[in-house]
Amino acid sequence: MVAKPATRLSIAEHLAEAIFSGRYQPGELVPRELDLCERFAINRSAVRSDLRQLVDVGIIERISGHGSKVREYSEWHILDPQVTDWMARYAAPNPQIQREILTFRLDVEPYVAMTAARRAKARDLVAIEEAFEGLGQNLRSASCAEERRLHSECDVAFHVAIFKATHNIVWAQLSHILRPSIHLLVSMSNESASDPEESLERHRQLMESIRMRRPREAFLAAQAVLAGTADALGLEPGAGSLGGSALVEAKSQVDLEG
Repeated sequence: MVAKPATRLSIAEHLAEAIFSGRYQPGELVPRELDLCERFAINRSAVRSDLRQLVDVGIIERISGHGSKVREYSEWHILDPQVTDWMARYAAPNPQIQREILTFRLDVEPYVAMTAARRAKARDLVAIEEAFEGLGQNLRSASCAEERRLHSECDVAFHVAIFKATHNIVWAQLSHILRPSIHLLVSMSNESASDPEESLERHRQLMESIRMRRPREAFLAAQAVLAGTADALGLEPGAGSLGGSALVEAKSQVDLEG
């Protein structure tokens, strides 16, 4: 039997982990090609090929005579499947990326919830309710890592079902692309939430406002859910957030209810 050749270490994967976790910040240079060749014992053409993967998705740029520099977050192709995969796997320690995802969700999801309240059909309501039921069941029995994972999966499914309930093909497709980034915040906030039962109640209110066809209440309920996420993660939205003041207001309401 002929042995399969060993798969070489991906420099793209190594650098993606370092960049997404925050070890290399926007504006900083990553190691030079020759340094990477020596460190990982691979030839220069292989290193260049891997660096090209990061260039193609906007994460780094090549600067003649200087090396490769991490680009600003606004230049990253954040909806590219490879980038969202790296984000889900490596960005957990990076509060700046978490904040960018939170800001995006705050600016978008209340409007998605409002649209879902207007357009959801019976099968959409069933999907939202099934995800909510799974959320509650796994919350009450979340005594091990696997149950906590299932809890987070149900939480993500809940939000994805709301995107799909808009019956807008763009939102529906975005729900698939955004799933890893939503999962990143959901899993981290579920781990650090001080009162999971309160979070479950905020999700229930969002579900009910959609089921009862109350768009304004759905909008506010989605803000409250995200306020709870922000509070659990200790994050504030960026200065450019369209919904920054709304989040402060929603968080204040969450604090009062708590």
